[in-house]
This record gives sequence, structure tokens and C-alpha cells, in this order.
Amino acid sequence: MRGVSTRQYQGVIPEMADTVGVSKSSVSRQMIEASEAEVEALLGRRFEDVNLLIIYVDGMEFGDHVMIGAVGVDADGHKHVLAIREGATENATVAKELLEDLVSRGVKPDQKRLFVIDGSKALRAAINAVFGAQHPVQRCRAHKLRNVLDHLPQDRNSQVKSAMRAAWKLDADGGMARMKKLAEWLERDYPAAAASLREGLEDCFTINRLDVPPSLHRCLATTNIIESPHSGVRMRTRRVCRWRDSAMAKRWMASAFLATEKNFRKIMGYRDLWALDAILHGSKSAARREAVA
Repeated sequence: MRGVSTRQYQGVIPEMADTVGVSKSSVSRQMIEASEAEVEALLGRRFEDVNLLIIYVDGMEFGDHVMIGAVGVDADGHKHVLAIREGATENATVAKELLEDLVSRGVKPDQKRLFVIDGSKALRAAINAVFGAQHPVQRCRAHKLRNVLDHLPQDRNSQVKSAMRAAWKLDADGGMARMKKLAEWLERDYPAAAASLREGLEDCFTINRLDVPPSLHRCLATTNIIESPHSGVRMRTRRVCRWRDSAMAKRWMASAFLATEKNFRKIMGYRDLWALDAILHGSKSAARREAVA
């Protein structure tokens, strides 16, 4: 879990001092017990007093097993690991259970917030069912870009990538019009790419439609905010050669998430989150906007 590099050994040696010479099975049992406790700690967190403005949801693979993770950002820009759940974002039941669990632990469904997701239709439907259709949803542009490019030959990738990125810099109406023209151009030779581009297109322009400050676009346009913690999880689990079951994946993900959370920083552009707060909550946050000004 630590990776035991020369820069981290100081935190490992005291913990290992009493276990030198202990069998592999004993160490494994201790790891299981400790990680089970961390799963309970993570899934027992309460959020009544946390003003969450943004919730990111994305999936992660552990061998043949898939886990969903949720990370929230509060009004001050601090990130919080919210939940984990066995299953993929494409699984409607799992997606709904994840969101219902958040509600049961104090994430109020009547408080409007922005969701940033990987593009799963099941997850989009679960957000509407649990929180309501009034919550804006931004689809990850990085996922959309990869999905479209996967249907194209290599020599077309650069041209289409540039066109899509240029469209995302426009206002919502202008950007969508540009994307639709691109889809028409792709339709003749690459119909699968055109279909992928059109699918869920409106949700790719949610932050443009909300007129969110450009300083926040980099963090709100993709699920990179949760993929960064995922990178920390991968780093801490890279030595695991065999994932026996989903319970093992869940334990390791919880432990690695909590360890990675200690290094969390505020999101880029956090000083302009008051603007998103005002957009989401209207007059309630207008006073805050004037105070900040």
C-alpha cells in the first residue's frame, strides 16, 4: 500500500517493527482487518455540514472487477471522498444505490449541485431518479473525445480532436451547432463516430450553458478531479497481482482512497466557486457574491 520507496520508509518502519518475521498469512489477515475498518470508516462518513457544490462519479477497474467512486467538492474548493460501490456506472441498480447511500448520509437531494460523470446513461438516469432532473449534469469531455476517436482511423484523429476542442470553447448554442456540422461531415465515411459524437451532446455543454467562469472549466469539463485520486489508488495497488473478489477490490480501494485523500489540494479556480454557488442557488448566494466583490 505504501510502495515503500526511500522517501516513505520512515512511516513504515515503526509499523513493521513488531511484525518482522511474521508469516505472509498473518500479515494478510492484519491487512484485511485494517482495510475492512477503513471501508466502514469511509462509508460511515456524514455530510450534513458539508456544502457540496460538485459531485464527480466515475468507475475504476481492478482486474475483472469494477468499482464506482464518488468525490465531492465543497464551496471552498476542498475535495472529499464520498463513497465507493462494487459495480460499473453502466449498471443502473448500482448507480442508484450509490446515490441513495449519499442521500442517507446527509447529502441533501433538494440542494442543487453540479454532477460531473463519465457519460453513462444509467448514471444519468439514477441522478434524475434520486436527486431530480433540476440538477445540472456535465458529461466528461475526455471520455467523449476518446469514444469518438476510437471509431476513427489514426490519420483523422488530430483534425477531429482540434475541431471538438474548438467547439467546446464557444457558447453552448454555437458549440453544439459546430459539433452537429462535424457529425454531418463524419456521417458518410464514419457513421459510428458520428453517432458517438451526437450521443449525449447537450450534456457536454452544460458548463457553457450555465455560463460558469472559464477559470473553472478545466476542473468541471472532465472527471479528472476523481481520476487524479484514482491515479493515487492505482499507485498504491499496483503491486497486487490477483484480485480474488470484489470485496478485496473494495477494501483496497477504500484504503488507497483514504491514503490519497491526505494529499488532496483545492481544485484549480476554487476562488471563483462563489460564482457557481450563485448560479446553482440564485439569490441565496447573491449576497455572498457581493460580499466577495
